[in-house]
Amino acid sequence: QVRLLESGGGSVQAGGSLRLSCARSGAFAGGTSVAWFRQVPGKERDGLAAIYTDGGRTYYADSVKGRFTISQDIAKKTVYLQMNSLKPEDSAMYYCAADMRAGASWPLEAYEYSTWGQGTQVTVSS
Repeated sequence: QVRLLESGGGSVQAGGSLRLSCARSGAFAGGTSVAWFRQVPGKERDGLAAIYTDGGRTYYADSVKGRFTISQDIAKKTVYLQMNSLKPEDSAMYYCAADMRAGASWPLEAYEYSTWGQGTQVTVSS
């Protein structure tokens, strides 16, 4: 079973950048995509970006296109989320997810994933 460990969160001023990492171990039990989500208290978990680790295809939510970039280091089994031009509204707990349900049509739906990391907090101050 795949296990995920996020890192790289922290506090930054508006306009700054952070790079989150999602290191995985074990084998996928589902699809080969790894995705980043974020959640603030009282709201649903929102999909941000996903990458298919076996081909590199990427997907982005409209809200982060042009500011966030997902990438991977295949040898390190690590997926990154480079976040630029951060805004206070980007403040949230960020999670990576894996084991997407086979046949899922869109890789940014939280309910399609069964394996999650523990999360890393991002705080952007104005």
